[in-house]
Amino acid sequence: MTEGDIMLNTVRKGEWFHISVPRGWEGKTVDWVFRHYWEAPKKLTHLFRMENKVLADGARANWLFPLTAGSKLQLKLFEEEELQIIPNFHDIDILFEDDHVLVVNKPPYMNTHPNNPLTETNTLINAASFYLQSKGEYRNIRQIHRLDRDTTGAILFAKHALAGAILDNMLEKREIKRTYIAAVHGLFQKKKGIIHQPIGRDRHHATKRRVSPSGQDAITHVQLLKEDKNNKLSYVKCWLETGRTHQIRVHLSYEGHPIVGDIAYGGQPLEKRQALHAAKLEFPHPLTEEKVVCHAPVIDSLNVFKHIDIYSI
Repeated sequence: MTEGDIMLNTVRKGEWFHISVPRGWEGKTVDWVFRHYWEAPKKLTHLFRMENKVLADGARANWLFPLTAGSKLQLKLFEEEELQIIPNFHDIDILFEDDHVLVVNKPPYMNTHPNNPLTETNTLINAASFYLQSKGEYRNIRQIHRLDRDTTGAILFAKHALAGAILDNMLEKREIKRTYIAAVHGLFQKKKGIIHQPIGRDRHHATKRRVSPSGQDAITHVQLLKEDKNNKLSYVKCWLETGRTHQIRVHLSYEGHPIVGDIAYGGQPLEKRQALHAAKLEFPHPLTEEKVVCHAPVIDSLNVFKHIDIYSI
């Protein structure tokens, strides 16, 4: 989005999403809104155009005709779809939901998405799909980012393709902020720091990553929350500028502070799983641009975080 100051006035009516054209769009075209404001993919833009899924004041939109502030733009966003994911019940904790997005507090020991959608059904996206179907929403939910199987916390899903495309762009531009908490071994010298080390595959372990000069650029911000000097443990919050696989786990281990319970990267098994939790998610809403802030409480029996106030993160 190129003009983030525009706050959209919107309402849903059945399958249609109504937008009151803001002053910032005066003289622009529907084509401009899709291509430059939302930066929607060409294929998706073409679909909206060819299938007459955009109306202007109730009539088929002329995509190259200048828009007038206050006029009505209508988008067909809420059609039923043939499901690509097999819905499967699992109790889930919803942190935020509206017509466009869903934020779920992921439990531990669950993959975010299936490796094989036809055979694997016990993942978070299957559970989210069941949840939507149970409310009569037959649409393909789209995950915007992921968490490791044993990591808990906030995960963002889009309920339709346009929201998914906009949020994918936001993630790439680092406009979606994910803040994690971790319990790590060792005491920190400084209260704040930035770990800027490239991450690549570990040649010796197919599923692991490591700091490697030939790896992808990776930046993790770390801030100390509290210390347990008796047990030589530190509690930190981390936020990412990049989203590499196992990034926080690899970076903290590289700095000599492996995460408690993260045996793969040098942590001691003081807990049943790695003590890493996606505690807070912040993003501009893809269609209304309101700021959404979600805090995710720790929902399993991970004792190590019981003294951390999630809502102060």
